[in-house]
Amino acid sequence: MNEQNRCRVIVSTDIGGSDPDDFQSMVHYLLYSDQFDTEGLISSPFGDGRKSDILAVIDRYEQDYPNLKTASANYPAPDALRAVTMQGALSFAPYRGWSVPTKGSEHIIRCARRDDPRPLYLLMWGLLEDLAQALHDAPDIAGKLRVHYIGGPNKKWGPNAYAYIRREFPELWMIENNSTYRGWFNGGNMNDPFGNESFVSAYAKGHGALGDYFATHLGGCIKMGDTPTVAWLLHGNPNDPEGDSWGGRFERVRNMPEHALNYPTSLADEVEAFSVAEITFHGPVIPPTDAPVFEVEIQGQRFEGFYTGPGCYQFRFTPKEAGDFVYTLHSEVSELEGLTGEIRAVWEKPETRRRGPLTSWWSDLMDPAFAEGPHKGAKTVNQWRRDFLEDFAVHFSLCLPQKG
Repeated sequence: MNEQNRCRVIVSTDIGGSDPDDFQSMVHYLLYSDQFDTEGLISSPFGDGRKSDILAVIDRYEQDYPNLKTASANYPAPDALRAVTMQGALSFAPYRGWSVPTKGSEHIIRCARRDDPRPLYLLMWGLLEDLAQALHDAPDIAGKLRVHYIGGPNKKWGPNAYAYIRREFPELWMIENNSTYRGWFNGGNMNDPFGNESFVSAYAKGHGALGDYFATHLGGCIKMGDTPTVAWLLHGNPNDPEGDSWGGRFERVRNMPEHALNYPTSLADEVEAFSVAEITFHGPVIPPTDAPVFEVEIQGQRFEGFYTGPGCYQFRFTPKEAGDFVYTLHSEVSELEGLTGEIRAVWEKPETRRRGPLTSWWSDLMDPAFAEGPHKGAKTVNQWRRDFLEDFAVHFSLCLPQKG
């Protein structure tokens, strides 16, 4: 990547807490950070992840920085990375999809408004709360952004911010990557030393502070589910999501599935995997509030529900796979407490995507030829497995003293 084509990048990550694979993805990003203009590293809400988790990886990077700097003068100084590391939202967005400004959302706005003709690439490894807040507070920035969003499970936890962006900013340039990313750790050339475990033991462990740190996560096994957002910029044409890249290939969509269900559901109600299903319950009229007033328990996980008045109680659910889901409501509102329902999720239908308001939106290839098992589009990533892992191994070697 030549100097004129260096991408301006902000990474938003739910590193730490319930998502340990982001530690591996952050190690990868920092090893390639000489190829980008890193304008921000933002901690997004999920579990216990915080800004301090990003800084912990930068601390390891600082130990390897003298060797990395010898290999490439373009590696950013550790303090320069710390200066653009921000705490984003600490909680999920309320039903409307936005809440109050955060340091993360304000930083996105500042960067997007800089006098720079290049677009600003937002690599979204977690939830969209800070992006939704930034767009709400500064809608003029939408045209400067190019967003690559690892959806799937992340979309399940942050459907309110997602729904707001989709509804209010259909012109946003967005790759919605719900399953293609799984090709990074599923399928492809798994022969030694390119297996998920054998690669780590051969090329990460013992290769500087970053390599050893990488190997301590996930039992020394590759996951790195967010790394395809970076690989897409490294090897491919960022202007063409429909072209081949290490981060996958995508198809243009006019719509992404959504469902409005105005009653407690049953298995007769079908929604699509990765869709946003909006389910409404009815109860007493109460004072308006942005705070959640009930929880919905599904498969042992709890999701927030909100009063949207008058007498309407709603939550959004995004199934990450096909299957039958049973849910139970928990609330101090007696009319809701203990209510149960079921819902059936089926795989996404191509016809759902064909008509809608989206103008610059891409998502996983629906052609089954490019699926790895149930994971649509994953083969557009794992076909490059040997190439991107060989290159990753070279970058781990840069953490060691250079010969000659």
